[in-house]
Formats: sequence, C-alpha cells, structure tokens
Amino acid sequence: MAVFCVIFDTMKKVSVFLTLLLLALGFTSCKQQTSASTPAQVLLERMTALSEKGIMYGHQDDPFYGITWQWERDRSDTKELCGDYPAVMGFDLGGLEEHHDKNLDSVPFAWIREEAVRHFERGGIITFSWHPRNPRTGGTAWDTTDSTVVRNLLVGGEQHELFSGWMADVAAFLQSLKTTDNQPVSFIFRPWHEYNGSWFWWGYDLCSDDEYLTLWSMFQDYMNQMLPGQIVWSQSPNLQGNWTDETFLPRFAGAERVDILGLDCYQWGSEEDYISGASADAQYLSQLAHRLGLLFAFTECGRVNSDIPDWWSRIFMPITVGTHACYFLPWRNWHEEHFGASADASTASDFLRLANEHQFLLLQDIK
Repeated sequence: MAVFCVIFDTMKKVSVFLTLLLLALGFTSCKQQTSASTPAQVLLERMTALSEKGIMYGHQDDPFYGITWQWERDRSDTKELCGDYPAVMGFDLGGLEEHHDKNLDSVPFAWIREEAVRHFERGGIITFSWHPRNPRTGGTAWDTTDSTVVRNLLVGGEQHELFSGWMADVAAFLQSLKTTDNQPVSFIFRPWHEYNGSWFWWGYDLCSDDEYLTLWSMFQDYMNQMLPGQIVWSQSPNLQGNWTDETFLPRFAGAERVDILGLDCYQWGSEEDYISGASADAQYLSQLAHRLGLLFAFTECGRVNSDIPDWWSRIFMPITVGTHACYFLPWRNWHEEHFGASADASTASDFLRLANEHQFLLLQDIK
C-alpha cells in the first residue's frame, strides 16, 4: 500500500507538471473548434459567440418566488424590474435522490421541469446544480461530520450501490426534460461545486484530490452515458483570492472534462477584501479558461440583502472587466434574503440602469 501511495503521488505530480508545461507552451484545447453536432455542442458554440457580445445575466429560482412574493405563476423579480427574463436560469436538484416531490428549497420538481423547458423554448439557457444529502449520515449536503463519504461512494465503497441509485434518479429527471415537439433539452450541469471549501461533504478537508476527481469522473461518465450530447459541464470553486497553478490544478477535472470554468464569489466581508479577492480569482480562472479553450462564468455571486445601492455598477461589474465571462448568476431572492435583481431591492435603480444600457444581456438580448 505504501508503494502504491508513492507511485500515485508521483503520477499526480507528473500530471500537474505536464499541465503546467502545456500551459507554458500555449496549449489550447480544440474542444470549441469542433463542428456542432450535438445539443451540448450547439449550446457551447452559442455561448461562445454570446460571450463576445457581452455577459449574460442569470438568476437562481427566478420564476418561483421573489423578495415580496412566492409560488405565483408567471411572476419574476427580474421581469418586473427590467421588463424581461434573465438570459440564464438556475435550478437545483437536491431532493431527487430521496424521491421527494420538492427540492431542498421547497420548489416542486414538476414545476422545475415545466419552467426549465419553458425557458429553453423561449430561447433562454438553463443551469442545474445538485446539493444531495449526505449518503452516510442522512444529513444535508452541509453535514461534514463524516470524512469518509466520498471514498465510500466510489466503486467498492459501502454507499456505492446507494449512490448509483441516486445518479439514476437524477438522470431520469433530466431525461424527462423534453420540448413540446419531444426534443431533448440541453443544459449546463455544475456538480460538486465550491470544493476548495469544507462546508459540503465533498469539500477540501473531506476527501483527497484523487477521491474528488474520481467522484467527478464517475458521475460525469454515467450522466453522459444516460444523456449523450445534452450536457455542458461546469466546474466552479469558491472564492479563494490567491489561486496559482500549483494550488488550483490538483482538483481541476481537466479541459477534456470541463466546458465552463466557473467562480462562486459572494461578498461576505468588506468591500475592499471582496474586490481584491474576486478580481484576483476572476483574472486567474478566466485566463486559464482562455488558454485551455474553455468558457468562464461567475457561476454564483451577489451580496445578501445588499445595503449598497450601487453595488452592481461600482463593485461587481468592474470585476468582470477583461474576463470575457459568458454569464453571472446571483443566487435566489428568498424573502428578505435576496441576491439578484428586484424592484424591492436597494440596488434596483442601479441594476435597471445597467440593464437599460445593455451592460449585461437579458433574454431578448440573446435571441
């Protein structure tokens, strides 16, 4: 066993070295250069073209509830403020693994399916995340009391059979996303996110680099088999502020497995710290994405209950400059805890001005 560990550690170091060498030589993935032949490739090529036009606005759970309302059909905080839907809508699949009728945020899965298809048919883009429960303890995705979860989901692990059933449940739901003429819906999938933190059971202190990457590959290979040509894959670490190749690449799934390199970057602390850290991460990740032929996005962002009226124009949007990001997605507007556009937010006039000036793209801007 000791010999195996030494060999594996050496192989991992060689892999990182080769990646660094390819980057130094200016290697660019040819993924974006292939002709579009699958729904996922069509979506990727469309997003690549749109990233040259501007950065798309996305919002989590946009059609289900807002700051002052919930569970009303045909409402949207974004539309009520800007007169248009977001270009990108985000939905979460947490709860499918336990056959719940509603996800972890109480949204009925039947409604998620309906709204995802509606947004796709109106020309919008869809992204899914998944916060599955802890398969060893039964706790939430944030239950980190057991540091052996990931290794026990892999082939030969105690929970592998259970997790295989979970993957099948997720695949079955995604297979049910069909247009009115029975065509499959393409979408972005962003699993195992914020992995450099340790607040999820797949986080940094809860599994090794190899275990994390094996989980990623196992899940991706299964989903691609069940939904061939439908999925655009996104990997998104959390705000770190000081990424380097040596610290980032060991858990990077690789250009052959990632289409969109994302960044989850909320402002929790001071304005100065946020601007400094988010700018550094955005520049590093966007430059790496460009060198590898990938897209870059701000996959989660925002300031909860922002009391800074010009937060969007003065703090966030300057961070996006030079990144060629394809989209940014603030999290959900759940009553007083809100992140995105809304006429009831203190940032409403600032956001509306940016939308009217087309400094970012809404749905009608990408059709």
